[in-house]
Amino acid sequence: MSAKNSRFNSLLAAVITAVMAMPVHLMAQNKAYEMVDISEIMISPDTIRLAGQPLEPTHKASLTIYDMPYSMRGSCHDWKRLWLNTGVLAGAYLATLGVLELLPEDATSWNRAAITSVPPFRRWWTHVKAGPEWDHDNVVFNYVLHPYAGAAYYMGARSCGFNVYQSFLYCACISTIGWEYGIEAFMEYPSWQDLFVTPVIGSVIGECFYKVKRHIVSDGYRLAGSRILGNIVVFLVDPVNEVIGLFAGNPCRKRLPYSTASPVEVSTTPWIRSVHGDMAYGFSVTCTF
Repeated sequence: MSAKNSRFNSLLAAVITAVMAMPVHLMAQNKAYEMVDISEIMISPDTIRLAGQPLEPTHKASLTIYDMPYSMRGSCHDWKRLWLNTGVLAGAYLATLGVLELLPEDATSWNRAAITSVPPFRRWWTHVKAGPEWDHDNVVFNYVLHPYAGAAYYMGARSCGFNVYQSFLYCACISTIGWEYGIEAFMEYPSWQDLFVTPVIGSVIGECFYKVKRHIVSDGYRLAGSRILGNIVVFLVDPVNEVIGLFAGNPCRKRLPYSTASPVEVSTTPWIRSVHGDMAYGFSVTCTF
């Protein structure tokens, strides 16, 4: 056999081998594709499947608990957002303490003269060591504002993907350690009513709030067909996550089509001007939804 025929036969054998290997290679590719985690699929907010519309891969979207079927035990943890919520609540506690300081004594039952006569940390230790007592605060504080605060703490964890039991534990820790034995203990003894009402009743109300928010989110942040009403209610039932979401981003709004959700946009504009010869400066905030 000539060298020319030998080279031709070798080339033909290589082509046949490559063609026969193609189906195996394609099957391997298909198999790898089938094993891709659905949470890693790249999708765009305005191309989520609606009425049979196809998905278009444009960017990665993370799942939230609002993308999952309702469950008391199911979870989809977002630890980063939970820590952010906790930090904001700590700042809000300090601000709330300042507001309470300005309220009349008959609203808080605080004797300011007696309180300020003792150094703060000695006062805190005295109140904590003595333990809880039955307080005589205003009924609105004890049985309206405290349960609502508990529901807000609960939603602070529930909307971050934590289940019912984990959210209750978070609510109990925030209300007990952060407030009753934390900030408020600088001013008064821990309260038996608040230790029970805030986490327990608050968590029950909070789970109802969670169901309301699921309904609103599933309808593109609309309630009774109104986007304005939907946004107002969702800010009331989940104030921590929705307010922080204005500045840090809201995963629930990012997962919905823009034409449906019409996400809230916040813009700030700094300004400087002269007022009667003096320089004045500040900024304006615009919120649209």
